[in-house]
Amino acid sequence: MFFQPFLALALGYLLGSIPFGLLLTRLSGRGDIRDIGSGNIGATNVLRTGSKGLAAATLLLDALKGTAAVLLAEWLWPGHGRIAAGGALIGHLYPLWLRFRGGKGVATLLGILLGLAWPIGMIYAAVWIGGLLLLRISSVAGMAAAVSAPIASALLGRGELTIMLAAFALLIIYKHRENIARLRAGTEPRVGRSRA
Repeated sequence: MFFQPFLALALGYLLGSIPFGLLLTRLSGRGDIRDIGSGNIGATNVLRTGSKGLAAATLLLDALKGTAAVLLAEWLWPGHGRIAAGGALIGHLYPLWLRFRGGKGVATLLGILLGLAWPIGMIYAAVWIGGLLLLRISSVAGMAAAVSAPIASALLGRGELTIMLAAFALLIIYKHRENIARLRAGTEPRVGRSRA
């Protein structure tokens, strides 16, 4: 019993740290995604390779690893899904294998939410997709979705998740600090436009 939280955290971290964007672009012969566009390993930057299919696969797999971490931990060690969720997000943001330089965490948090509390996940997805359709700026949509998660948890009576999701939102906003600087400068690219 004593080791279960550590095992759940380790499981989450290992799953979360799988860099699907990097693996898929290399396997497809498109080189190292870190040398393209923003250098990020997430779906938005994978889209800049010109392959919508690879970008969609990256988004799906980054989300699924978050869901898998939560559900596997709950199955193996009931009551420890939230610990695995934290491990998965940290693993995606700071993967050991990539010298702790990972993604932004937006897709992985979606998967985590679907595993922890799917209604919150659906609200998150609606804010994310709505933001993308309205503004076509991935960073703004992702940050708005992240902020919506703790608000949704509080409104839906899932107060036990609110503080954790607020911390997740702060982490995701911190990982977007370069995007925020570009937004302030008016140079943040819109989805669908290539970036040198």
